[in-house]
Amino acid sequence: MSTGQIRVVLVDDQQLVRAGFRMVIDSQPDLTVVGEAGDGAAAVELLRRTPADVVLMDVRMPGTDGIAATELVTALPEPPRVVVLTTFDLDEYVVAAIGAGASGFLLKDAPPEEMLAAVRTVHAGDSVIAASSTRRLLQHVAPILRGAGNGGGTSQVDPDALAELTPREREVLVQMAYGASNTEIAAQLFVSEATVKTHVGRVLFKTGSRDRVQAVVLAYRTGLVAPADLLRDAPA
Repeated sequence: MSTGQIRVVLVDDQQLVRAGFRMVIDSQPDLTVVGEAGDGAAAVELLRRTPADVVLMDVRMPGTDGIAATELVTALPEPPRVVVLTTFDLDEYVVAAIGAGASGFLLKDAPPEEMLAAVRTVHAGDSVIAASSTRRLLQHVAPILRGAGNGGGTSQVDPDALAELTPREREVLVQMAYGASNTEIAAQLFVSEATVKTHVGRVLFKTGSRDRVQAVVLAYRTGLVAPADLLRDAPA
């Protein structure tokens, strides 16, 4: 963990994209770009020798793509957190990247302030789920997440994965799946934000989820939340 600035690595096959991200990130006093890579293989090699806190990882790249690279990066001894950069037409890649260990996803055309917030959010140990653009993307991804629990892929969903959750913890997990932040969950359930943080921690522990994203995936795969629920009840 960095003692000062948050160390960021940029991975994208388009040099102009990386240059734009670097300009925005290096303009912030608490952030610094410590490396760049134009493909997944180069990113893995870079991160083996360069300590970093957060990686902004493009999905589609020549050679080793962002999904394979994310899996390799998150398996490193002291892995950084990975935010996958995607577009609306790549829903299946988002699901695969989350399965590979990404801590969240961000639209490539998101405004600079959302990118900066994403970096700070994952560095703080949370996951990028609550941003408005990400919430819209979640509406597209949710049906795929739901289908992924029906025997597809390598992930096997334990039907009792949520059995240890209390009713309140289930409520919190549902709100997490809607894309609500801790502040929004606190307002929705009429409790303090500190209480929500405690509930979120217990949800992660009891479900064996690495982070908020994994817990959300589990909520869809077990059927606790359906895509239709997201569209109908998600916070505005």
